[in-house]
Amino acid sequence: MQSGMLLIWIGALLIIGGIVLAAGKVLWKGRLSDPHRVGSGTTLEPQGSVRALHPKHHWPSIALVAVGLILLLAEAAV
Repeated sequence: MQSGMLLIWIGALLIIGGIVLAAGKVLWKGRLSDPHRVGSGTTLEPQGSVRALHPKHHWPSIALVAVGLILLLAEAAV
């Protein structure tokens, strides 16, 4: 029973770590919008494409969450 709880905790920590890593990458990139834009077209959306939100840049985060989910599902199936 103790090894089952250990797998659940490891899976939960991997999921939380993946989410924090993904959020940290986006936040460390800097502002997503240009604060100096004025006029009627003022928006919080960035000009051009947002490369910071592309899944290609977040594959380590996605992998951590996926491994965490696999551990949780493996323990739930037992």
